[in-house]
Amino acid sequence: MKALYILYQIFIALPILLVLTILTALVTIVGSWIGDPHVWGYYPGKIWSQLFCYVLLIPVKVVGHPEVLDKTSYVFVANHQGSFDIFLIYGFLGRNFKWMMKKSLRKMPFVGKACEAAGHIFVDKSGPKKVKETIEHARNVLQNGTSLVVFPEGARTFTGHMGYFKKGAFQLADELQLPVVPLTIVGSFNVLPRTGGFVSWHPMTLIIHKPIYPQSQGIDNIKTTMEEAYKEIEKSLPEEYQGKVDNPDQ
Repeated sequence: MKALYILYQIFIALPILLVLTILTALVTIVGSWIGDPHVWGYYPGKIWSQLFCYVLLIPVKVVGHPEVLDKTSYVFVANHQGSFDIFLIYGFLGRNFKWMMKKSLRKMPFVGKACEAAGHIFVDKSGPKKVKETIEHARNVLQNGTSLVVFPEGARTFTGHMGYFKKGAFQLADELQLPVVPLTIVGSFNVLPRTGGFVSWHPMTLIIHKPIYPQSQGIDNIKTTMEEAYKEIEKSLPEEYQGKVDNPDQ
């Protein structure tokens, strides 16, 4: 069965997904240019992500939390298991949001331009002025129920275990006094780990945890929120992937 699945990927899924990726990028760029980026920057990517999972026959389960409200802006923070984290969150979180991503991703063919047109937030750490501009951009974006999604590890895991969290997302949530919602991704590491290779068939689950509301403002609130989010995400991972393991590129 594994050999058949690999042949399916090469001769059927890959050509379909390549065309879908190019079309989605073009629709996002043109739609955001002539229409509402709030709409065109989200729905084409959502549909593309869902189709990516469907074409590759990957089952997806979402476990929501009733306290995550539709009209509220949140900072969602997730563990970063692999490339399929993107498709799982974009396709199945069910919230209009913007990604916070590395500035280097802007250079990716088609995808970088589409992300720029959609209004996703590229992090520029080249100086205090650029950091301040990033925060102001996020402040303008995170209104009327639009949320932000961040991978606070900053890089995909090599082992399936979580690395340490960087505090940027939590500083932003503290600055804007927004609730943080932890997301646990399960199964993405088994589908396609960072070490590469062909996609493996494996179910994926997205667990949406209870929001963590700011109790104050400042370094203590940032530290407390970051620690609580880490614990919430980790406890829902399979036992074999629990425990912190530092990634070499963190």
